[in-house]
Amino acid sequence: MTRTSAAGGGGSASLAGEVAFVTGAGSGIGRSCAVALAARGATVMVTDISEAAAREVAAVTGQPDNFRRLDVSDPRGVEAAVADTVDRLGPLTVAVNNAGVGVPTPYRTAEVSDEEWRRVLSVNLDGVFHCVRAEVEAMLRNPERGRRGRGSIVNMGSVGSLVGLAGAVTYTSAKHAVLGLTKATAAEYARDGIRVNLVTPGYVDTAISPRTDEEKAALGARHPMGRLAAPEEIAGAVCFLASADASFVTGAHYSVDGGFTSV
Repeated sequence: MTRTSAAGGGGSASLAGEVAFVTGAGSGIGRSCAVALAARGATVMVTDISEAAAREVAAVTGQPDNFRRLDVSDPRGVEAAVADTVDRLGPLTVAVNNAGVGVPTPYRTAEVSDEEWRRVLSVNLDGVFHCVRAEVEAMLRNPERGRRGRGSIVNMGSVGSLVGLAGAVTYTSAKHAVLGLTKATAAEYARDGIRVNLVTPGYVDTAISPRTDEEKAALGARHPMGRLAAPEEIAGAVCFLASADASFVTGAHYSVDGGFTSV
């Protein structure tokens, strides 16, 4: 079947024959990742907390039946979603753990309630762990494919994985922890042919935290490139790490941040 790529969805790294599982794929970076993976030939399961959003993105990928609602903070729900993906689409070989929540209003550490701490960590850290655990278990059942290995997992970090973001201690803590989760899991399963990497975007123009034009301009100015990233620019790095072109890359973090962490 011929698929037409959306803007920014094309690329040279073929993913034909891969089965991909993408979380938080109903909008923003996750949506762009799902579209880009499909454009490169992958069969993609689109998951999101919003079933309607997942359904819409699945239609855009040209695979309208491949969607389901998923709350990554629910470990049993994650296990069921991964198992369903394997049952319906075949052995899982690519996973993109993108689901996350933001901090709508800045706060300092002493102002964070227990409820707010758990709200962010339950999705941005626990949710990634739930997904990685289930994905690794599924990939370990796959046959070896030479340098392609058994599978590739790409976790979504942030500049908050590498530097402290004042006003977002919950988000920063979770994203730093995901870096450690990525590196430890990569070290554990490298000899099993499972690669695990992290993408650390700068500020991206998405709906996760709606901003005025003035706020976008101010955030863009914090990047040496002078602008926010487009979601498609992050998806390109994800597709590279998912592909055989990155067959010797594991435990790495790829900064796609317009120079944010270089200064």
